[in-house]
Amino acid sequence: MVNGKRLSRRTFLKNSLFTIKALAALAGVGGLYSIFGERFWIQTKMVRLSYRRYPLSFAGMRIVQFSDTHIGKYYSLNRLEEVVELVQKQKPDLICFTGDLFDSKFGEVSDDVIPILARLQADLGKFAVLGNHDMRLNAKRVVDVLERSGFTVLINQSRSIVRGHERLQVVGIDEIFHGKPNLPLAMKGVGRDDFVLLLAHEPDFADTAISFPVDLQLSGHSHGGQIRIPFYGSIFIPDLAQKYPMGLYTFADSEFHVYTNRGIGTTLFPIRFNCRPEITVFDLETKPS
Repeated sequence: MVNGKRLSRRTFLKNSLFTIKALAALAGVGGLYSIFGERFWIQTKMVRLSYRRYPLSFAGMRIVQFSDTHIGKYYSLNRLEEVVELVQKQKPDLICFTGDLFDSKFGEVSDDVIPILARLQADLGKFAVLGNHDMRLNAKRVVDVLERSGFTVLINQSRSIVRGHERLQVVGIDEIFHGKPNLPLAMKGVGRDDFVLLLAHEPDFADTAISFPVDLQLSGHSHGGQIRIPFYGSIFIPDLAQKYPMGLYTFADSEFHVYTNRGIGTTLFPIRFNCRPEITVFDLETKPS
């Protein structure tokens, strides 16, 4: 009934048909946006953190993290070139890649990425860990491609970075689903007062890392859920990213932080909605005593 008058059946059907068409058009536009728009609209997230034991010599160090490129059918080398250009624009001192270089379902390991990734330059180095898709394809081949691109791949290992008379440690663990992560082994040789940056593909590894002298864990894997429905959230988050799926997490009575990057590419479906791809820029400082 409108303005006191009963709607005729014909008018009701006409209005209903218009509503259905409008909703279908909206869904179509949303689908096009998800496939051709948002999944290539990379967001640069800035994160500033301070720590009591962060060495003064490294004050202002800029770390740039990217993750989960999933190169293959739905993410091309041309798109990877755009990512590299965007990372370099941030003027990184240190670059971290947290796994899943290639997509195991719609891609294959290829040397073609080497000259592109080799353009990434950072004075303090480029470090990487493997993801579950890398492991499914061919872990040794992916390690070879990354190393020939100038990355140091850390598999239950650590590397010291020295500036002046101080140092910090970059630690990387093996992938959880298909590898054998061993944080005590990875931390071997790390001093009790060293600042520790941990690279772990799956973010929920944080529940293990918090029991060790780790300061900041960088992860990927989740893609932020890829499709996030307003007022509901992600419709699917993979295992080992359920607790810490996206963004920065803090812990009570600790300076330990976890950051989960939403990744660059996609998996299963070439769709992102309300969950833009991301590179993350960290500026770290020493907290006053």
